[in-house]
Amino acid sequence: MIRVAAAGDLHVGPEVAGLYRERLSGLADQADVFLVAGDLTRHGTVEEGRVAAGELRDLGLPVITVLGNHDYHSDAEEEITEVLRNAGITVLEGDGTVLDCHGIRVGVAGGKGFGGGFEGKCASDFGEPEMKEFVRHTKDFSARLGSALLGLDADVRISLTHYSPVDDTLEGEPLEIYPFLGSYLIGEAVDAADVALAIHGHAHKGSEKGLTKGGVRVRNVALPVIQHAYALYCLDPEGTLAGEREDRVEESVSAW
Repeated sequence: MIRVAAAGDLHVGPEVAGLYRERLSGLADQADVFLVAGDLTRHGTVEEGRVAAGELRDLGLPVITVLGNHDYHSDAEEEITEVLRNAGITVLEGDGTVLDCHGIRVGVAGGKGFGGGFEGKCASDFGEPEMKEFVRHTKDFSARLGSALLGLDADVRISLTHYSPVDDTLEGEPLEIYPFLGSYLIGEAVDAADVALAIHGHAHKGSEKGLTKGGVRVRNVALPVIQHAYALYCLDPEGTLAGEREDRVEESVSAW
């Protein structure tokens, strides 16, 4: 089995430094890879990025992350990315990486993603330049994600984004903000690439489980949703999701 641990929306800062890391004790014995679905920080400062790097470094297994909208807030995303990479953490943005898990090549491609909404209730690149730019940003990202997923020389492919590829996992959020939580274009990129599992965060009041139109299992791993330090998903060598469980956080995740 390929054991994939995943979490998102850590929102760490200096005042909680070390607390999340305590919950990751023994993670290397439970999983083969740890995927983090963005929003590592609260306000996207370099100081918070250093805290996030400290929480995730030297865990004894590969850690792969994408940034989220919070990590962009202070216009320090490049510096945060450098801090994370210097800590041995792989940061994806429209690209991918391949790991060897027990002789099985596991490819992960991803990036932050963006909004736009879902089929029948989505924005279009028509009208004002600002609206066109909004939609084109998602189109450009989805194209890069699709190319990265298809380009993975892997037996099993996983998509990792902050924004959601489906509206299933947004259930619980106000309908009015769905367009700002994800886009069906991300889902189309996932469906075109024979993906085994799609991981995302961002929707704190959403639900964990969803499915793309093409039948790819989607999981929202934002900490307020899973209510655990991480969720653990087990894939067989063909990429079938064979089991799911979680490791519980004893304290309320709202502390993060």
